[in-house]
Amino acid sequence: MSSKTYHIKLNGKVYEVEIEEVKEGQNVSFTQKVETKAEVKKEDLKPVGDSTENITAPMPGTITNILVKDGDSVKKGQVLAILEAMKMENEIVAPRDGAITVISVDKGQNVNPGDTLLKMA
Repeated sequence: MSSKTYHIKLNGKVYEVEIEEVKEGQNVSFTQKVETKAEVKKEDLKPVGDSTENITAPMPGTITNILVKDGDSVKKGQVLAILEAMKMENEIVAPRDGAITVISVDKGQNVNPGDTLLKMA
C-alpha cells in the first residue's frame, strides 16, 4: 500500500493526516493516530457516523419565513426557510433527506454568511 501525508488546517488548528490507498479486495485495518501541532479538544472532534448537519446562511440578509418546525422530516431540495437579501428572496433548501433537530433563527432575524440557521440529522 502506498500512503501520503497531508497537513490539514481546521478551525485554525493543523492536523497531520496519513491516507493509504487501498486496492479492491484488500483487507483494511484501521488505526487511529492523531498528531497535531495544536491541542485537539474533544468538542472539536466529530464522531464517525454522526449525521448532524448545520445549514448555514450563504449570504447576509433577513429571515422572512421559516417553513419547518423542530422534528419535521424533510426531503432533499425541500424549502426550509426564506432569506431576503438585496430585495430578493432566496430559498434555503434541505441538502439531503433527514429531520430538523434545531431551528437557530427566528422570523425577522438578520443573519451573516456562515451563521447556522438550522440543524438536521
